[in-house]
Amino acid sequence: MRLGRIGYINCYPVYAGIDRGEVKLPAELVTGTPAELNDLLVAGELDVSVISAVEYARHGKELVLLPDLAISCDGPVRSVALLSRRTVGQLDGRTVLLSASSRTSVALLDLLCRDVWKVRPNFVEARAEADDLDHLAELPHDAVLVIGDPALLLAQRGTYPHRYDLGEEWKRWTGLPFVFAVWAARRAADPAAVRRAHQALLASRDWGLAHLDVLATAAATACNVPRATCLEYLSGLDYALTYKHLAGLTDFFRRLAARGVVPDGSLQFLHVA
Repeated sequence: MRLGRIGYINCYPVYAGIDRGEVKLPAELVTGTPAELNDLLVAGELDVSVISAVEYARHGKELVLLPDLAISCDGPVRSVALLSRRTVGQLDGRTVLLSASSRTSVALLDLLCRDVWKVRPNFVEARAEADDLDHLAELPHDAVLVIGDPALLLAQRGTYPHRYDLGEEWKRWTGLPFVFAVWAARRAADPAAVRRAHQALLASRDWGLAHLDVLATAAATACNVPRATCLEYLSGLDYALTYKHLAGLTDFFRRLAARGVVPDGSLQFLHVA
């Protein structure tokens, strides 16, 4: 059993119990960016992984969702943001750099630009990892989409006068939570092994959510962001997948399907009984 994990601090609460030996996980952990893990799971190199919501929708025939586990928000997410030198209304035809790390965030930004802000920027993919932030200023652009730890770091610098939190913008638009990532298993994986991994992840998440103060201290050290900011960030994320979250996820998929970005289809869950 090979299980994927994102290296960003937003996954600390899900994996903390496993990392600290509080929960035993019968699997090998593989760490990568969201885009890397998406590709590994789809290619069959992983059995279970966190995966971008958009990539789950694109590959639903090969994957099943793990119940009650996601990375979501019901309002501000803080780590997925459009940072801009202009207001969004002034971005029509302007260059917007996109993080190569999150396909769901890119799809959400495109929807917001088209349907809410009524602008058509010139999107250009560019890496926006922590070690590239110092070079962003050298690239010609009017705005940049960043996710994860780099988004928290760049927000601290205050170099962009306008900041748009994509979780907050989705909530304002639809009134629903937004699900950025889910956990999924390959349909061909051993069901019993997948269920054991799922139970371990849920137990680890419960431990992590009960120890956010400890995790915030570790996160501050890892990404050089103040502890108070990390605690606020981790406390604002939701790691469940309730009916309300599923309503937001279904609405997102419906909007993407209408544009031909993902196929129509229902959500299929792992049978846990």
